[in-house]
Amino acid sequence: MTTIDPTPRTYPFSAPDRLRLDPFYAELRKQEPVSRVRLPYGETAWLATRYSDVRTVFADPRFSRAESAERDEPRARPTQQRTGILTMDPPEHTRLRKLVAKAFTARRVEQLRPRAQRIADDLVGRMRRKGAPLDLVEEFALPLPITVICELLGVPYEDRDDFRVWSDAFLSTSKLSEQQVEDYVAQMRAYMAELVEQRRARPEDDLLSGLIQARDEQDKLSETELLDLAVGLLVAGHETTATQIPNFVYVLLTHPAELEWLRNSPERVPEAVEELMRFVPLGVNAAFPRYALEDVELGGVLIRAGEPVLASLASANRDEEVFERPEELNLARGSNAHIGFGHGPHHCLGAQLARMELQVALGTLLGEFADLRLGVAEQDVSWKTGMLVRGPRRLPVAWGAD
Repeated sequence: MTTIDPTPRTYPFSAPDRLRLDPFYAELRKQEPVSRVRLPYGETAWLATRYSDVRTVFADPRFSRAESAERDEPRARPTQQRTGILTMDPPEHTRLRKLVAKAFTARRVEQLRPRAQRIADDLVGRMRRKGAPLDLVEEFALPLPITVICELLGVPYEDRDDFRVWSDAFLSTSKLSEQQVEDYVAQMRAYMAELVEQRRARPEDDLLSGLIQARDEQDKLSETELLDLAVGLLVAGHETTATQIPNFVYVLLTHPAELEWLRNSPERVPEAVEELMRFVPLGVNAAFPRYALEDVELGGVLIRAGEPVLASLASANRDEEVFERPEELNLARGSNAHIGFGHGPHHCLGAQLARMELQVALGTLLGEFADLRLGVAEQDVSWKTGMLVRGPRRLPVAWGAD
């Protein structure tokens, strides 16, 4: 067994710095790949930083996500989520996942691509008419995935301003007070409950109506599970992609050689999206701990039954044992075994949808704006704070003559 420092380190190790991954992860991968950490809230945890160990924590049934609902799980914010698909293990998790998985298959997502492309084309057309500089987040990155998930799920797009505000409650660490988080979550659930009743009375050809049918006619989920799924799909279906679009654009605009390569090889946008998924550390820290159900050896360390383990996707995606020169952005990397969408039973349900939207977004922006550039100095880009994810709050961009 490996000898480790018994004193837990404060985690995250540092405040988020744009999209820079703290170099201490690299030190831990070499010297102490499974270490003790303490987050602002909850009990002390283990942190796994190597690719192989991270995959084990996410996929090995000896590690339970459901157990966290009964414990004071390590976390970055005061509130703790105790219900929903993210707190479940198979077979309960599998039961709910199957109800929505068919809407996110590669085949179904490809059927949505033409509509996503029309939305993106319309947005860049509006950008052209408004003129530069403008905020890419507000004018493009948010409305693209919001429109897609609203149409897929069956949520009125005109209510987007409300649920954008409410969504912050699910990702806030310190941006919102505990009372604000509680109020916003309640407001979003009340909104979704009202929408469910509307769809019960007048079903439509959308995912929400399908879930209601599974609830009312097939008894495959409870009313609470229905609301949890609907809220979770709405939040996850737009928030992370809306954050990754400006993240990816920022990375490209600050790596001119890679940007030029992609401009000259637009057919390789899908490959570039995979490398950007590996390279960009979306989360501020590892989250959603798994609890050992029995004693497990992990990375040379004995994890006792009942102890929580956090697994860092961002660190795993920079593992030198898996990726050549992992700290470098290489859009032509080719084979890319990143786990930016997670791994195991909780692998991102909407991964195919997110991939398609990111491909459409980058392809459209680079195709429409041959000279797209930052509209402010790099150091003047404003970044989100007090959130579980990192990304620009605003990303001013420009094109054409100054």
